Formats: sequence, C-alpha cells, structure tokens
Amino acid sequence: MDCSNDFWSKKITQHWKAFLVFVIGCIIALAGAVLVLFWFIETSDFGAMGTATIGEWSLAWIWGFIIYLIFYELLIIGIPAAIAFGLGWYIFWKRLSDGEKAEIKGREKKKHRGSSAGGGFGFFMFIAFTILMYLRGEFSTPLGNFQYSYLVYTWFTALGWLLLIGGIPAAIILILVYFTIWKKK
Repeated sequence: MDCSNDFWSKKITQHWKAFLVFVIGCIIALAGAVLVLFWFIETSDFGAMGTATIGEWSLAWIWGFIIYLIFYELLIIGIPAAIAFGLGWYIFWKRLSDGEKAEIKGREKKKHRGSSAGGGFGFFMFIAFTILMYLRGEFSTPLGNFQYSYLVYTWFTALGWLLLIGGIPAAIILILVYFTIWKKK
C-alpha cells in the first residue's frame, strides 16, 4: 500500500466524523445537481419543456441548453456547495492541533504527472462543427431536417478546416526548427 494512502486512511479514521459530514455533503450536492437538471429539463424553453424529440433540437438549442444549465447549476448548487465546503474546511483546519497541521503540510507528496490524453478533441470538434453550421446559416435548423450523411460530411469538412488551420503553422514551425536547431546537430 502506498504511504500516501496510509497517511490519508489514518487521518480518515482519526477524524471520521468530519469525513462523514464531507461525504454526506457530497451526496447532497450530487442529488441537488440531478434535481436541478430535471427541473431545468421540465421548465426550460430549450427542448419544449421536455417534450421535444431529438430531431427537433438545433445547435442553437443545444448551446443555449448547455449555457443555461451550467449557469443554474453554478447558481443553485455550485456556489453554495463551494461556500459550505470551504467554510467546513476552514472550521476543520482551525480545530486541528499545530502538530497535525504540520504533519499534513509536511507529508511526502506524490508528484503527479499529467496525462496527455484527454477528451478535449471531441469538444473542440463540436465547437468547429457549430461554427461551420453557423457560417452556412443552419445554426437554428432542427437537426432532424438534415440527412445523416450531410452531418457526417459537415463534420469532416470541419475537421479539414481544423487540420488546415493548425497544420500550416505546425509545418512552418517544424521547417524552422529543422533548419535552425536540428540541422546544426
């Protein structure tokens, strides 16, 4: 077992009441977030108050739904939860003895290496697809009006534009690096 895991499992057993309050707070925040999602689906004009079919959705509805949902989640759940958890941590920290505070601050920390893999490409492609559909004047057109092949071809067109926009500067940089750094070696 990792020494960092031993450290935290020992701290959790020492302060099990505070840990239990933290877990209950997380469960309440998660349940609240799900309830806000259900409330927003049922009362929002985006999606016709929960009655619209997938084919009736447009990119304008999707973006509006996402932006307003994030706003309401932050306003109703996120900000109050952050304040409550911050206040709880402050109270917990103030009640710790100086020895425990020094032990927490001085523990051996594991260095985390960031992973280069991620899910950002799909979101980036969605943004590019949305911009392309906007430029074509089809931002508010229901997605059910398009043939599937048209949406696939539009996705590949957006990918081509991204590769073109990102590939030309990358090629220029690689050529410059080759002639200035690598060729000298």
